[in-house]
Amino acid sequence: MPLGLGRRKKASPLVENEEAEPIRGGLNVSRMEGLDGGVVGEGVGSDGLPPPPNNMRPRLIFHTQLAHGSPTGRIEGFSNVRELYAKIGEAFGIPASEVMFCTLNTHKVDMDKLLGGQIGLEDFIFAHIKGQKKEIEIFKGEDALGLTITDNGAGYAFIKRIREGSIIHQIQVINVGDMIESINGHRLIGCRHYEVAKMLKELPKGKMFTIKLVEPLKAFDMIGQRSSGSRSASGVQLGTGRGTLRLRSKGPATVEELPSAFEEKAIEKVDDLLESYMGIRDSELAATMVELGKDKKNPDEFAEALDETLGDFAFPDEFVFDVWGAIGDAKVGRV
Repeated sequence: MPLGLGRRKKASPLVENEEAEPIRGGLNVSRMEGLDGGVVGEGVGSDGLPPPPNNMRPRLIFHTQLAHGSPTGRIEGFSNVRELYAKIGEAFGIPASEVMFCTLNTHKVDMDKLLGGQIGLEDFIFAHIKGQKKEIEIFKGEDALGLTITDNGAGYAFIKRIREGSIIHQIQVINVGDMIESINGHRLIGCRHYEVAKMLKELPKGKMFTIKLVEPLKAFDMIGQRSSGSRSASGVQLGTGRGTLRLRSKGPATVEELPSAFEEKAIEKVDDLLESYMGIRDSELAATMVELGKDKKNPDEFAEALDETLGDFAFPDEFVFDVWGAIGDAKVGRV
């Protein structure tokens, strides 16, 4: 059966093999936390009914600290990452724009603990804020720089992984967690992860380029550490609480059960495909794709669902077919 023939309306923006990933500030969820779209419209619950009034929703309070050290704060009343950063800013008397990203249950720059579209109800939130700025000139001697990029959903793209032995791996002052502020003078604040990855991919081989970075402010016990951004051995980690708070850009956040074993395995496999095709790792986007595909009967139905919800990405047919296969493998327990 042909896959989605004639459904394309625009050229694919995908990067072929390198560099990008996202946390997301417009994390849309209703069992969905995709990049910019969702199955459920604004203000509508997953069963098609309006959400309950604010005074009838459960009051969820989370504890938080600044990752480099601070007293413990308490935050509540947020539905997406931008609102979360604003609440953190209020709690510690800093501008929300100072928050680069958050990790769950660790103050270290651990990309396996990065906060995405889900927060376990018992998770402790550590906010990493801007630290030292640095400007580096790099000679692009190979096609690939060896970076995987993500974004925080609020306008900051940063490094999630550095491939061992790559060009960037040899430059000790560049680290996982560094925010990419500009490339060759082109300011990247407000850009998505895949846009930054595409720009890095398109830099001409054999020439120098200049990159401006901002590293997260470090505690004393974190100084001198360098991580390549290891992949989680157990797949997607969704917190230690009995349920999760799912953040969304449209409508209220929802409290939901943890994903099933099938969903966790499928999300991990789709996340691997995102890195292979786009140079990004994004468990939230992967979870959205799994949610869209798990009940579809064939790849054409899945392709149509992707176009409706995530059409801005214009995923190529080959990628869609591989994702469909990965979801099917996870269903029957194939690794």
